[in-house]
Amino acid sequence: MNTIFRKSMLSVAGLAFAGGVFAGPIAAHANPAADAKPVAAVQTVSKPQGDQSHIGLNGEQNANAKAIIAATKKAGLPERAAVISIATSLQESKLENLGHLGDMNDHDSLGLFQQRPSSGWGTPEQITNPEYSTTAFLKGLKQVDGWQDMPLTQAAQTVQVSAYPDAYAQWEQQATDLVAQHWNS
Repeated sequence: MNTIFRKSMLSVAGLAFAGGVFAGPIAAHANPAADAKPVAAVQTVSKPQGDQSHIGLNGEQNANAKAIIAATKKAGLPERAAVISIATSLQESKLENLGHLGDMNDHDSLGLFQQRPSSGWGTPEQITNPEYSTTAFLKGLKQVDGWQDMPLTQAAQTVQVSAYPDAYAQWEQQATDLVAQHWNS
């Protein structure tokens, strides 16, 4: 593994640890299927905040973006929820379903959203299942009053409780583009 990748993984793991230690799962008992209300139109809040980042995606990362979109649709949530979820995953793992990274791992943070079994997000097997981890994230999102109308970074931060709360904003444009590309496919 190269040094840049290791340092990137350590940074991702540190962010996930801070979020997991302080928040854990916000919505351990929510039922997305029962609570969801489908929305027909794309919800846009405003143009993306701040400088935007973009990474090229490989087949696995694209498949994970599609899995997030599928789980969002299955939960009956609108495209905006998928945008927030994908932007969060881009920040937390670069849309890579991360397993245990040995010494580079931030305690027990795993998966697309760097969720922690020790904080109640689920078992390692569940957390590394894209549908499960997305559903767990969406349960937390649905408990955030007004998430549909708030800036992406505020909605994501309320669920994740990151040490770097503004970091999610940089991925909004790429997440929006991915949802626009794959929502109807």
